[in-house]
Amino acid sequence: MTAARGEVFRLRMRGEQDVFVARQRGREVAALAGLEHQDQIRVATALSELSRELTTLPGEVTITISLGAEPTPALVLTAEWAGAGGRPEDLEGVRAAARLTDACEVSHEGAGGSVRLTKRLPPGSAVDPDQAERIRAAVRESRPADALGTLRSQNQDLLEALESLQARQEDLLRVNAELEETNRGVLALHAELSEELEETNRGVVALYAELDDASTRLREASEAKTRFWANVSHELRTPLNSVLGISRLLLDPDGGRLDPEQRHQVELIRDAGAMLLSLVNELLDVAKAESGQIGATIVPTDLGAVFDELRATLRPVADAGVELVVERPEIDVVWTDPVLLGRILRNLVSNGLKFTERGEVRVRAGLDPEDGEVVVRVSDTGIGIPAEHQQRVFEEFYQVRGHLQAASGGTGLGLPYSRRLAAILGGSLEMDSRPGRGTELTLRLPGRPAGEAAADVVPLGRVLVVDDDPAVRALLRRIVEGLEGEVTEAASGPEAQQALGAAVPDLVLLDLDIPAPTGSEVLAGMRADPALAAVPVVVVTAAQLGDARRRDLGRTAAVVDKAQLSGPVLVAAVGAARDLVGRAP
Repeated sequence: MTAARGEVFRLRMRGEQDVFVARQRGREVAALAGLEHQDQIRVATALSELSRELTTLPGEVTITISLGAEPTPALVLTAEWAGAGGRPEDLEGVRAAARLTDACEVSHEGAGGSVRLTKRLPPGSAVDPDQAERIRAAVRESRPADALGTLRSQNQDLLEALESLQARQEDLLRVNAELEETNRGVLALHAELSEELEETNRGVVALYAELDDASTRLREASEAKTRFWANVSHELRTPLNSVLGISRLLLDPDGGRLDPEQRHQVELIRDAGAMLLSLVNELLDVAKAESGQIGATIVPTDLGAVFDELRATLRPVADAGVELVVERPEIDVVWTDPVLLGRILRNLVSNGLKFTERGEVRVRAGLDPEDGEVVVRVSDTGIGIPAEHQQRVFEEFYQVRGHLQAASGGTGLGLPYSRRLAAILGGSLEMDSRPGRGTELTLRLPGRPAGEAAADVVPLGRVLVVDDDPAVRALLRRIVEGLEGEVTEAASGPEAQQALGAAVPDLVLLDLDIPAPTGSEVLAGMRADPALAAVPVVVVTAAQLGDARRRDLGRTAAVVDKAQLSGPVLVAAVGAARDLVGRAP
């Protein structure tokens, strides 16, 4: 409903008396429209100030009060004038009226204009035509008050406003007092918390200092322990070897006659010495692992050969009623250190044989299809390990007490040492065990190294074999010809250079220790020659290469230990060598 259609009161200003009428009608309409007491006074005062100011201007002034619905229910107070000069919005009364209402709009049309004041009604207030008619009827029935009545009403409003103001002032003083008290409490609490925080910080700093000091002492103690183990192990090995040597001499049938009792005593000495030497060797190995003296030499390793050696070495020591089952591995070649891998597997299988009274110890290996890791599992049907001990058995010297442990002896170093070796190989060692059902140890090793060819590299094509040992050349010839390769042999550096100059081969198998120029010099010459730089080279050597030397060679050639020579190992090495020079099979 527009303001014009909802008009409830209109007054044409003719004198000062009409100012009182406008105030009275404004308050009545505000009350009828549903405004609270304070808002009624604001509306009445706004109309009073507006009409008072406008009556001082020359010209005709009309005051209207209407109900408006857009955008929200509101009481609309409008003052229109004609023929007035100046700008009414600059008058103090108009500015005061604007402050008492929610909105004020001033417009000019020729010599006249209007002021429109809006006071919002409570939500849900009725502003329909019926409500407007009810308010108009009530206003018509109301009689205008005289000056004294108006003054009395204004004084009453003023007294109520003063009382309300005083009550609010008292509330404000009370709230301020409470706030001040709260602030004092907050300040006291802040001071207390700050002191506690400062004390805590001092304690934390002191604790960090203690932890740093304890960490330093622990590291120094660990280093001292490692040095002690290494030194004691070295010092004990010489006399122990002497004891064992003398024992063997005494037990030698050609060394002299011993009666049965003497032989028995010497055998006890020999066995005790052997056990002590084994312990010393384990201590020395652990000390080397902890001090970082053990490095991994990662080469293509024939996993089947490692398993064969494991089977041949440990099957004879299995007790009656316990079978050692070493399955054929699902993969032929792994990239790892064969020596360290053999140590790990011997430790794991030996533990399984010690703590299995009947049943089997089984070794198997394969590839994890998800991440391509090599997974070697050693399982047994032994006594098992309770859950609360399964992590502690990887601590040095920790052993789970039991009748088999007492009978088999041991140092408690095998599993910790094996886990360290697994970490050196870039892998991990985990345990799953159930008492009475057995134990499974899982060794995970990295799969194919970056750059290793995944597919077969056969046929090999034309292969130049360079080695001064005829037996090695014969072995390599058999392996290469089994892979459909055509072999040319060279027994020295000059012969190798001559063969390379005569025809560029598809592959070179090169020993380092050959008559000058050495294998290293031949390799350097190939990489410097544009015609030979892209020829794959596999270094086949029995030399104990240092880590730095092996890394240098690994930049331009694959490296294989002669002790690991087999068809699968050579295939893997050729794939790596081809990747190094960027040549496809």
